Amino acid sequence: MPRARHLAAVPANERATDERERSWQRRRSPSSQSGEHPSPAPRALKLKLYRAMLLSRRLDERLMALQRQGRIGFHVGHRGEEAAIVGAAAALREQDWLVPCYREFGALLMRGAPLATYLDQMFGNEADTGHGRQMPDHFHSRAQRCLSVSAPIGTQLPHAVGLAYAARLKGNDDVALVFFGDGATSSNDFHAALNFAGVFRAPVVFACRNNGYAISLPSSRQTASDGFACKAAAYGIRGVTVDGNDVLAVHRATRAAIEAAAAGAGPTLLELVTYRLDAHSSSDDPRAYRTDAEVAEATTREPIARFQRELLASGELDAAADEALRAEVAAEVSAALDAAQARSKPALDTLFEDVYAETPWHLRDAARDAREGSAD
Repeated sequence: MPRARHLAAVPANERATDERERSWQRRRSPSSQSGEHPSPAPRALKLKLYRAMLLSRRLDERLMALQRQGRIGFHVGHRGEEAAIVGAAAALREQDWLVPCYREFGALLMRGAPLATYLDQMFGNEADTGHGRQMPDHFHSRAQRCLSVSAPIGTQLPHAVGLAYAARLKGNDDVALVFFGDGATSSNDFHAALNFAGVFRAPVVFACRNNGYAISLPSSRQTASDGFACKAAAYGIRGVTVDGNDVLAVHRATRAAIEAAAAGAGPTLLELVTYRLDAHSSSDDPRAYRTDAEVAEATTREPIARFQRELLASGELDAAADEALRAEVAAEVSAALDAAQARSKPALDTLFEDVYAETPWHLRDAARDAREGSAD
């Protein structure tokens, strides 16, 4: 019996690394910058998407400032990724499920959640349905069919597939849209989720926000493949690469994937190529792993300014209306932040609630001791 041949690992070298990096730089600079779309979107949809992106951007700016002031503990923003997040979420139907990562608060709001739902969670106040137990940016909303954020990277992927598979077993056409970053493609959960979804044709749309970095690790070091959409072929599902800075392209691709899944055609892996302009989170310093010149170049392609130019050029928005819209969004965010900060912290008794249908004796005793201790 012939012996199996063992292929020697190809040593890393600067030439191969440079070639991969150049390939990834090309992917970060999509050639389609014209704003032309096969099917013109209605003006109402365009303005809705534009407003949602402005709202997300304003929230990001205010929340990062509040974190620096010590008024919230943590923030994960998505400045520069608004089109990828808002455009995809806008394609969801009412019955569909949103399964976010920690960066998709814009998707929750696009889904129709009030600002208070998000901001009460950020401040962990008395109106927070989690009673302040979860870290900021780990939101959820039953009304919007939005699952709780699962913090460990990639763990939300099997949850989304389970939701989608359950919908198929029930015989309805619900679809799950799950967001994740490029770093999650290196997780075990990515393989398990896509493999199961492919085999059982679960109606799920995988939205990979390829923002260039898994915290500090560039995409060129994350995979040797030409992007992430091509990985879909290994699981027998569709893979589509989308200009993630083009909100209408993202919306169109996600809508097509949802329609296909609902019709029984199985899952789609969307690679939304974008760029994270800010730090990974309020705890990160990106100057350690990327240059100011790189960020400046990416800023020239950021989605809000790009979409603004398209709307102004088409006459669907004028400068005065744009200025008024931005002022309206700023006022809305300020009012919602003031309201969230003014609310009290959760009552002490909430520490012992929401676990058991009937509170056991040891928790009743612990609650009593806590009340007595707080009174001293």
